Amino acid sequence: MPPATQEKDADTAVAPAASGKRLQPLGRGLAVPPGAAPRSAVPSVRYDLAVSGTGESLDDGVPGDEPREIFERGGASWYGIQFHQRKTANGERFDMGAMTAAHKTLPFNTRVCVRSLVNGSEVLVRVNDRGPFTPGRIIDLSRAAADRIGLTSMGIKQVALSVIDREGMRCGGQAVAAEDLQPALLPEAPTSRVRAPAPARKRVIVPPRKRR
Repeated sequence: MPPATQEKDADTAVAPAASGKRLQPLGRGLAVPPGAAPRSAVPSVRYDLAVSGTGESLDDGVPGDEPREIFERGGASWYGIQFHQRKTANGERFDMGAMTAAHKTLPFNTRVCVRSLVNGSEVLVRVNDRGPFTPGRIIDLSRAAADRIGLTSMGIKQVALSVIDREGMRCGGQAVAAEDLQPALLPEAPTSRVRAPAPARKRVIVPPRKRR
């Protein structure tokens, strides 16, 4: 037998005897002992359904601030260049660079704080359109608003909506000012010209021709 093989066999034979224990296969059960506290307290999320009136609250961690009540939870999508400058449901022209959104029921000009349930980022938007009409989705954001919370790279993201209706409420780490809650001014419709009535024509009486 070659010397190298003899040394290998000798090491294999000595190692278990020196330690006194042999390697055991890993168990198939959980590594957490029975009765131990869970390592994560993250609640489960239903990604297939939109939930309204959850009764939950969001706290941005600022001392002294009141937690915001969640109005709705569900999927968020976005729309951009294909709808740019088209008319929205309230008569405005859609601007994909503005912080606006479409919602099924909230009144126009309602300010909504949209919080991503994936990364915790927030954006303040104004409702000026209707939609989305796909089950499980609760809001359609403009391209700029979707970029703010990292939505454009993921397509659809789970979010929580909070209605901002008072000055001083916070969204995205900043207090909302009074001017941010004012309704948007719609462009005035062009006034039609009033045509003046045409003057009445005078009736001219032509005498009958005399017969020769």
